[in-house]
Amino acid sequence: MIIIQETVISDDIADNFFVCNLEACKGACCVEGDLGAPLEEPELKILEQEYANIKPFLTEAGKAAIEAQGLYIKDWEGDFSTTTIEDKECAYALWDERGILKCGIEQAYLAGATTFKKPISCHLYPIRITKYEGFDALNYDRWNICNPACDFGGKLGVKVYQFLKEPLIRKYGENWYGQLVQEIEHPTPEGKK
Repeated sequence: MIIIQETVISDDIADNFFVCNLEACKGACCVEGDLGAPLEEPELKILEQEYANIKPFLTEAGKAAIEAQGLYIKDWEGDFSTTTIEDKECAYALWDERGILKCGIEQAYLAGATTFKKPISCHLYPIRITKYEGFDALNYDRWNICNPACDFGGKLGVKVYQFLKEPLIRKYGENWYGQLVQEIEHPTPEGKK
């Protein structure tokens, strides 16, 4: 594992290859699973403030699910996640003309309608963050629907931490990411445990 500031990073993030291959998976992570995308508490307020700007980019089914259930849900463990349509795809997801699921929040962002790109949990996937008192644990989440991404990353020679440079910087900052790269590519005895 790698320790940087208040984060503990799994070696899997440094060792495994990954590049999303939407042509192969069709954005299955937006529809598979038990819940919607995990949300951090500050993102709840952002969704409340930005929903009017995001709404025009959503499907009718997504808007109906949000109208019925709310902008987000609280699960049995007290964690928040995006609303889903009939316990399947994320209410913020939409199908493009090629049958690939995309994020409606991100489509609004790309159109300049909002400054919120998308939930950090989506942006960081396949890294999942577990918050503990005093530190975050970053782990690589293996999911069979992402096998094409692992193969594609291997073919391109891109590791998880390299593929997720932008969201890692978004979450932890440039300095943190620079330290991560340094520890992975030129490890020091105190960084690697």
